[in-house]
Amino acid sequence: MSGVEIIVETEVTTELVEAFDRLIPQLSRSSPPPGKAGLQAILDSNACHLLSARDQDGRILGTMTLVVFPIPTGVRGWIEDVVVDASARGMGVGAKLNLAAIDLAVRLGAKTIDLTSRPSREAANRLYQRLGFVERETNVYRYTPEA
Repeated sequence: MSGVEIIVETEVTTELVEAFDRLIPQLSRSSPPPGKAGLQAILDSNACHLLSARDQDGRILGTMTLVVFPIPTGVRGWIEDVVVDASARGMGVGAKLNLAAIDLAVRLGAKTIDLTSRPSREAANRLYQRLGFVERETNVYRYTPEA
């Protein structure tokens, strides 16, 4: 999508909080939007990079979080919570966000970049494969302390 700019966010603004209030429900029915304090915690983390896609008017069309962290086997990248507003889907916004995240992760030294995507998100899965992500034969486990 021409005219879309990818920004690495550095400040929590009212506009950013409002964008997450609008976008997170499009991504998850079980997780509330992070609010100002939650967004500030993300921005305060040295490992987290919050990217947004903005149109020519500066309206936030989509967001994602890139986490880059060192472990004993090298620097790794992880993409989480990719969401594009329903009004902007199918116009290349998700691709631009992911390509910017890949570029940033590589510049930060990541030797691999991982992500997960529910099988029901068919368009997103096609996008990830088109961008060069390869499905891995692995099990993903989750432990939830409250459970």
